[in-house]
Order: sequence, then C-alpha cells, then structure tokens
Amino acid sequence: MGGGPKVPYPKHVWSPSGGWYTQPSNWKANTAIMGAVMLGITAMMWKVSADREYRDKFPEKGRFFPSRYWSKQIIEHEKNEKGGS
Repeated sequence: MGGGPKVPYPKHVWSPSGGWYTQPSNWKANTAIMGAVMLGITAMMWKVSADREYRDKFPEKGRFFPSRYWSKQIIEHEKNEKGGS
C-alpha cells in the first residue's frame, strides 16, 4: 500500500524564509536585530510625522487628544495659552 516512490526534493534550497525545515542556531539574535530595526524605523517615521503635523483647529481643552503630547504646534499653542492668561 502506498502512493509510489518517495518524492524527490532538493537537498539545498535558498529562500528568504530559509527553505525546508529550517531552524537557524542564531534565530533569537536575528529576531532581536530585526525587532530593533523595525522599532528604529517606526520611531524615525513617527518623528517625521509629528514634525510635519499641522492643525487648523486646535483640540478642545480637557478632551483627550493623543497627538497633544508630541505635536510641536499644539505644545506651543498650549504654552502660549498658559502664559498669556
């Protein structure tokens, strides 16, 4: 009983994911490095986005508005409101 002979498969394969049955010995270090790279890219993009953010209408006082903590324009506006009043 069987479906014929064993199907041949290549012994050495290169692929971005590592090929068949791969488990590199340094996978933890590779994962940590890629995590750090992704975190760094995300932080740089966040900074560029926050620097370029512009608002015509400022958030209402007392309401939760997440970008109030990192948007230069809103931070300066709130400092001026506190100092001017």
